[in-house]
Amino acid sequence: MPHKTAVIALGGNAIGATGKEDIHQQFANTRQAVAGFLELIREGYNLAITHGNGPQVGNALLRVERTFPDGIPALPLGVIVADTEGGMGYMIEQSLQNMLTAHQIDRQVVTLVTQVVVDKDDPSILNPSKPIGPYYKEEEVEALKKRGWVVKDDSGRGFRRFVPSPIPKSIVNKKAVKQLVKQGTIVIAGGGGGVPVYVQADGSYEGVDAVIDKDRASAVLARDIEAETLMILTAVEKVSLNYKKPDQKDLDTLTLAEAKKHLAQGQFAAGSMGPKVEAAIQFLEFGGKQVIITSLEKAAQALKGQAGTRLTA
Repeated sequence: MPHKTAVIALGGNAIGATGKEDIHQQFANTRQAVAGFLELIREGYNLAITHGNGPQVGNALLRVERTFPDGIPALPLGVIVADTEGGMGYMIEQSLQNMLTAHQIDRQVVTLVTQVVVDKDDPSILNPSKPIGPYYKEEEVEALKKRGWVVKDDSGRGFRRFVPSPIPKSIVNKKAVKQLVKQGTIVIAGGGGGVPVYVQADGSYEGVDAVIDKDRASAVLARDIEAETLMILTAVEKVSLNYKKPDQKDLDTLTLAEAKKHLAQGQFAAGSMGPKVEAAIQFLEFGGKQVIITSLEKAAQALKGQAGTRLTA
């Protein structure tokens, strides 16, 4: 029987929800998170795991801010994304490897710092739309703009740095990920959406100071390694209509057409479920078999159709 291949997208909040957890707490959170994958591994799934990094990038930017006046060179955002991808990958890799050892399961785990191709003319690069990092006071804004930053008011809560969030096109390292996954190695890839790069005229890659949506990148990774299933793990068990309203309706299944209709009607919030449903639509349009959106705790049950929301073409 051929092995089934799934890409699992783990939210960055699963490792550090507040951005204030110390490394010991982050490791404890990670061990708890990977425990949800045990049954999938026992069932013989070939896995690639992606993860978010929002709180961690915010923390890294704060560190850059606090060292900047001391003459220590600031790190570009693309390098910070790569740094967090490596560091968080290490936590997931070690926690997963230790769990496998404890259960006498012989599977290798590897972290791959992943470059993701974007369009250098993506509209988001000209008009940065993604707020990151700390809030600033209005009197700090001019000095920040002199660094070349785009700083705007964030919904009346204060001023923040805004960066591009371009649409991912393809995974640079896709052949390596696919080969490793097919061999049964569990690959942690595309962390934080991957490191955004564009292709220059001579075919070489150049980094972009941007962040890529993790769920969109997961859909592209799943396509590029020919996975049948994309599983997006979030804070709720199911996708809902009229979320947090008296007539909230939790959904067991969604067709591609229904997902598009509800998305167009504004049912899924832009900052939470919206990007997940968009990524699901994208993967199904790529030819993927199914997308499962559920909570971390319900992952194994959701694959058996006993929990979560299943989206199909």
